[in-house]
Amino acid sequence: MEKLITDEKIVKAWDDICKVLNKDHDALKSDILNHVGNKWSLFIVHALGIDGRMRFSALQDHINGISQKMLTKCLRELERDGLVSRSVYAEVPPRVEYALTNLGIGLLEQVTPLWLWIANNIGQFKDSRANYKHITPV
Repeated sequence: MEKLITDEKIVKAWDDICKVLNKDHDALKSDILNHVGNKWSLFIVHALGIDGRMRFSALQDHINGISQKMLTKCLRELERDGLVSRSVYAEVPPRVEYALTNLGIGLLEQVTPLWLWIANNIGQFKDSRANYKHITPV
């Protein structure tokens, strides 16, 4: 079978990845990719990474369009996987703040080049969408 990617560094990296993330880890891989790869989780990681520790309501105000239910779900998943920490303060009313952990900062560092790639190619994406000829089946 011919390899599509010929850059040796990339091929080696994927070989190494496949040795660690083998079929025994399929459920974990799928679960983590599902939530760290969804737009809401990435917006949460971005907000906490750029603006620092935030309360739930501040996060919800910061992320345009996210529902309370989705924010709660994403925060729980990110906390479960060690990407976000949750601090509860014994005050009246109770105060809860969220922050990125070192693992979460690592994720932000990894997805930043993706955001940069999107920003650098936004014109091409717009042009492609404008020129797309959708063919409706008969």
